[in-house]
Amino acid sequence: MDIQELSKWTDEQVFAKTGQHLDSLQKSILESVLQRQKFQKIAGNNGYSYDHIKREGAKLWKLLSDVFSEEIEQKNVRSILENKAGSTIYNFVNYPQINSNNISNSHVNICRENSQSLEDIETRSPQDENKSPVIELTKAPELNYNYGRNSETSTLKEWILENQTRLITIYGLSGIGKTALTLKLISEINTQFDYIIYRSLEHLPKLINLKDELKQFFSQSQATPLPEIIDYFRSSRCLVILDDVQNIFKTGNFAGQYLTEYKDYRKFFQQIATLSHQSCLILISWEKPGEIEALEKENQHTKTLHLQGLGEEAKEILRQKDLQNEEKWDELITLYQSHPAWLNIISSTIIELFNGRVSLFMTDENDLFLGDIELYLESQLERLSELEKNVINWLAHQYEPIDISQKPANMEVSQAKFLHILQSLTRRGLVEKFPRKAPAKFQLNSIFKEHIKSNF
Repeated sequence: MDIQELSKWTDEQVFAKTGQHLDSLQKSILESVLQRQKFQKIAGNNGYSYDHIKREGAKLWKLLSDVFSEEIEQKNVRSILENKAGSTIYNFVNYPQINSNNISNSHVNICRENSQSLEDIETRSPQDENKSPVIELTKAPELNYNYGRNSETSTLKEWILENQTRLITIYGLSGIGKTALTLKLISEINTQFDYIIYRSLEHLPKLINLKDELKQFFSQSQATPLPEIIDYFRSSRCLVILDDVQNIFKTGNFAGQYLTEYKDYRKFFQQIATLSHQSCLILISWEKPGEIEALEKENQHTKTLHLQGLGEEAKEILRQKDLQNEEKWDELITLYQSHPAWLNIISSTIIELFNGRVSLFMTDENDLFLGDIELYLESQLERLSELEKNVINWLAHQYEPIDISQKPANMEVSQAKFLHILQSLTRRGLVEKFPRKAPAKFQLNSIFKEHIKSNF
């Protein structure tokens, strides 16, 4: 959402709450601050004194704080408005004018559990462009940020809209932004679908129960219910997002191995990938499912995205935290791999202990501080098999990337088994191939390496 769209969306929310639109000066102040202009420049551009703009700005932040029920100031207005717009269902479907009073007259159907009768939901076919998608995102988490990931979003849009990809797996470390990316994607492609629904596997739903829930959602606007999920995928254009897929995999085993009572999910995913239809299923996971590699090679309608750090866009995290010493930001971002959750944690530490001064925090680069990041690391390490734990403990004490044929001398496993271990660790995102060309060498993620060396 660009500045003009965000300003318009904000004005609509103000009008919905107060019955009055922002005046021209308020809009000018808001849009200028969203563009990171200072009050001195805003005053000059609008022909007012600095003190007048400062007073009007204070009134505007008070107004927005009342409208959005959150403390809004000049330094946080952009991040809060982007998150509010990005995390509400209305923004996901790109209709910022919608509010609770005019949903029935809008071009979007928002499904809220137990809040609408079936008659309230319009029927839409792929051929009828005047009808709107039926979207159910009430169980999706609230966005922590809504910036960056333009390259990844473009890739996913190409896969879905141009290549008709049926099964997409987005995997990566905990907190890396997989769900945020998917919700951003939905905001840009929702009009291409008849149905969009988000569900998490956090609480381990049995497949039969998940299918029943999906069929109930799809059948809301159908005259006659269809027998199978694949039938809905063929008759309509559906986008289904399943998050936290790692929960149906075994802990203490190699990556992507299904729990015994959840093995039917594998067959379901394979069916979605291989049978002809016009829909898409997105899987979000900490680790890559075991069968996906083979499906990718055999089936052009299956794709995998290994999500990594934010790159340059991670500076927005530091900017929102109001950290100092911007000349040190690149160094800090590189050190923590532009991982959004890790940078948020470290930024809070810098504020807590150093009053936001990055230069004081970065005095000893050889002594890497992890703090609360270790909670993220432990949750992933707990899933490893004993063989994987042995290998990463060994890798943590290697100073150079290891050759693929180089296994621990004291490890009594075959070369084939060692390769399987490395493959599993790679599918978890814990071991990285370096460099990305022959001859292949592998190294443990540096943050995990520091954690293991310090604690084991």
